[in-house]
Amino acid sequence: MDKTNIPNSENGYLKDYVYLITDSLRKLANIEIVDFSLSIEEQAKQAFSSGYVLLAHNGSNDPIFNYANQTALNLFEMSWEEITNMPSKYSAESDQRDKREKFLADVEEKGFSKDYSGIRISKSGRRFEIKNVILWNVYDSENNRIGQAALFDEYDYL
Repeated sequence: MDKTNIPNSENGYLKDYVYLITDSLRKLANIEIVDFSLSIEEQAKQAFSSGYVLLAHNGSNDPIFNYANQTALNLFEMSWEEITNMPSKYSAESDQRDKREKFLADVEEKGFSKDYSGIRISKSGRRFEIKNVILWNVYDSENNRIGQAALFDEYDYL
């Protein structure tokens, strides 16, 4: 996946990857966060411009974010280039990382989980609590786990 450019009409809003994210959630948890009757490019555009926070990271041992919608970019106060080059563990403060890692491992095994909450930090150091997070595994077309994604729309600044 070309992650060098923010999702836009020229790159189809990264439609193929966003489809894997949204379709994995639909298959695992029967949750639809886009209108699947639209073209996959329109679905990807809808996901990118939605009011919820949508983030994904790759499946490496030290996962790096490879997708963030505009709401996530705003909340974390980062550019596309910054967030897609950041290990996802750095979205949490150091004292929150063990809890986060245990949750990620649990989701890797079970497929998805709901109701996670935790403290996160933006680029400027602004702390906020995320609530009722859904986290799920992202699978490719051959059903290989290629990463994980998170979705939430509830957060409070601390």
